[in-house]
Amino acid sequence: MITVESERQSKELPTRRPSILIMGVGNILLSDEGVGVHVIRALSEIKLPDNVELLDGGTASMSFLDTLSNREKVIIIDAVKGNDKPGTIYRFTPSDISTQKEMITSLHQIGILDSLTMSQFLDNAPQNVVIVGIEPKELDWGMSLSSEVTAVIPYVVELICKELEMPTPTDD
Repeated sequence: MITVESERQSKELPTRRPSILIMGVGNILLSDEGVGVHVIRALSEIKLPDNVELLDGGTASMSFLDTLSNREKVIIIDAVKGNDKPGTIYRFTPSDISTQKEMITSLHQIGILDSLTMSQFLDNAPQNVVIVGIEPKELDWGMSLSSEVTAVIPYVVELICKELEMPTPTDD
């Protein structure tokens, strides 16, 4: 028999959220700028481990501080202007950006980097952060991706699946 007190206590216990967050950011109204959201949609169609959460981050901002905090791993997908051919896939970390300021090529990256910096200050930063960028071709009004960017989405999904298999580095 469950007493009223124990029933209330069981409802108050926090649920454990997945340890890995995959967040796609971008504005789907600006063609290739929304590639991160399109990748999240593609990932939602495949079976992922139970410890993985997918998030359509839209146009990310500081509001993601709580979402990013205390995760084992965070993978962020965004359009990144690296001055290479459209559809080029980049993989980097926040420390790569902080050492090369010219790599900040998206307003989303600034909001996300601010959230990550604040989470470090609050001592609840994700243990491992990876950013997957895709070189855009079109950044004009439109909800369709360019053919070059559309063509690489399966490769981005494959890269992210491999990223999930990688062990998370620990601080020793």
